[in-house]
Amino acid sequence: MKKNKAIFLDRDGTINIDKDYMYRIEDFEFEPKADEALKILNDLGYILIVVTNQSGIARGYYTEQDVQTLHENLSKILKEKNINISKFYYCPHHPTKGIGEYKLDCFCRKPYPGMILKGIEEFNIDPSLSFMIGDKLSDVEAGLKANVTSVILKTRNDIDFSSLSENILIFDSLYDFAINLKKLNNN
Repeated sequence: MKKNKAIFLDRDGTINIDKDYMYRIEDFEFEPKADEALKILNDLGYILIVVTNQSGIARGYYTEQDVQTLHENLSKILKEKNINISKFYYCPHHPTKGIGEYKLDCFCRKPYPGMILKGIEEFNIDPSLSFMIGDKLSDVEAGLKANVTSVILKTRNDIDFSSLSENILIFDSLYDFAINLKKLNNN
């Protein structure tokens, strides 16, 4: 059976502007041209899968239902633009700041690859044809551990990009990545 190719995406700072502990759709704001980027990636035949750490759940700032509601609303907005996110995975845990059952050092929290590996299995993904895109070192570490190509975006200013391994691709934005991937696919 033929394997699929996927783009695994961090959410905050990659798809939307990172607003600390955002969980309401009225606070959601796309990174510049991120929705256009998602459309390009979808049109190139990639399955889009969001993998996001949500320590705000662990800290008691909002609930798992709040995150699920945000993802349902975001999915609806994107569907109106003919963009399909196949799955939203989120990690509700934090190893030190979590409360109760959420205080856990788990395999799903990036930099561990748990969410990506789950997506690879669930959607029959070929890691060698797939990417993990994020704005933090934990995103690219998770991608490397899952054997997908890791991409870091320059949407943050607290990373020394010159110190990164050469197997990590660096782009200014999700849109910049999508345009470059489209050019490669057209050659």
